[in-house]
Amino acid sequence: MATIIAGAIGNCVHVAGVVQFLRIAEELGYQTYFLGAAVPVEEFVAAIRRHNPDIVGVSFRLTPEVAERLLNELKDRMEKEQLGEKKFVFGGTPPVCQIAEQSGLFDRCFSGLENVNDVLLYLGGGSKDHKKEIIGDDLPGRLKAMHPYPLLRHHFGLSDLEITIKGVEEISRSGILDIISLAPDQNAQESMFRPQEMDPMLDGAGGVPVRSREDLVRIKAASQTGNRPLLRIYSGTRDLIPWAELGAETINNAWGAIPLCWYNALDGRSKRSPEEAICENQKAMGWYGARGIPLEVNEAHHWSLRDAHDTIAVVMAYLAAYNAKARGIKTYVAQYMFNSPPMITPAMDLAKMLAKIDLIESLHDENFVSYRQVRAGLLHLSPRENVAKGQLAASTAFALQIKPDIVHVVGYCEGDHAATAPDVIESCEIVHGVLKNCLGGQPDYLSDPAVIQRKNELLEEAQVLLHAIQEMGDGKEDPFTSPRVLAQAIQLGVLDAPHLKGNPYAAGKVETRCIGGALYAWDKKAGRIIKETERLAQVI
Repeated sequence: MATIIAGAIGNCVHVAGVVQFLRIAEELGYQTYFLGAAVPVEEFVAAIRRHNPDIVGVSFRLTPEVAERLLNELKDRMEKEQLGEKKFVFGGTPPVCQIAEQSGLFDRCFSGLENVNDVLLYLGGGSKDHKKEIIGDDLPGRLKAMHPYPLLRHHFGLSDLEITIKGVEEISRSGILDIISLAPDQNAQESMFRPQEMDPMLDGAGGVPVRSREDLVRIKAASQTGNRPLLRIYSGTRDLIPWAELGAETINNAWGAIPLCWYNALDGRSKRSPEEAICENQKAMGWYGARGIPLEVNEAHHWSLRDAHDTIAVVMAYLAAYNAKARGIKTYVAQYMFNSPPMITPAMDLAKMLAKIDLIESLHDENFVSYRQVRAGLLHLSPRENVAKGQLAASTAFALQIKPDIVHVVGYCEGDHAATAPDVIESCEIVHGVLKNCLGGQPDYLSDPAVIQRKNELLEEAQVLLHAIQEMGDGKEDPFTSPRVLAQAIQLGVLDAPHLKGNPYAAGKVETRCIGGALYAWDKKAGRIIKETERLAQVI
């Protein structure tokens, strides 16, 4: 086990940063010794002799001129006593860090301008032969390298390819972000492999106009600086397997992301029928599963964004994971989008997420594991940017209750404009600030009686809905994975949302209302909540 000693040298009594540094080191497997505040140089040297550490942490946050004298004395004593080569790291204010860097004693200086993950990357895995700044080059590796700090993901894709490439380089160099999710424009998502069908008038609408393999290769090359963030890319709205192959071959796609029932005539993102789309989506899941590439199935929040009641969101979160597992996915990224619909309250939002977690993680076994990814809801962010910054911070703080592995950062500016590289960096800095304050522990909202009651209610209602879907099977197929059954459930209104009204492939008959901060199916004539048993009796 590698050893670290650290303290504040000379007459400096500021040790909060030292304690935080040692806490992170302990979580990474180091044996640590805290020397305390105002440690004289001779005591520092004696502690080095006594513990023979692998890393020595020195902190000083007072006058730079005094720091220069103390650090020169420490360097001279080390050379005089021939204590062997040690890695020295320094922590202090930016002006004092400049002095420390000039001393030539320190392997790394931390001024407080860094992210917490910079410390994690420096410390590596906690072994004597750890490599400086270990960075995983795939999702499991990056999660392991950054633990216990969650990974940060942000989508990025501007309407100009060259500006996007420069932005990827700028974001990567900042070291602020672990995963860049590339957002191709709608022309690329729908017609990348059928360029003759693209509408030039729509170039750049909704993302970056990727038009060739070389475009993606250039974006990947731009990311190979700073902390070398992982890249991932949207699935496309048709030709999903060609898209999957292209993403894997060019950017080493960190994980795939496809829906179960969407990206078709239901949402207007392609002309596929729901049944056709489900078939193709499942085949794409199988492609990822056969190659051991992690997968995220974007499903539940599509229903919530269309004001579906919470029971449907919970069931669809489960069915998304169920289908991924059935298609051979071993590593599943479960996205938990908060604030959707925008009127849901934090307590009821948390109850809904806990119900999803219970069902999804009931599928865990030696062949299937899920990682929790949280994000703020896009539609709840105000177009007033300062308001949206507060909303992003508040949503992130509350989402930490479910102990996420990944935080999908949503740009605070998205209510007004697509995020530029500086916007991405600033949004991630906001989230890093939340993590710095809240990651160590918050009040436990999971034990709130109202949260527990609503979670249990949702689990009971979810079982009613799942049973109804199961009863639609013909005994020859698994109804939970049957494109025919799932498409029929949407057509009949077993699975329904108010925004689907008028769609020829859906019922669009359900009414929903936000009552006490939660979304319920609603009987408009009677003016009351409808339980699933009663609602389903009206549609089946």
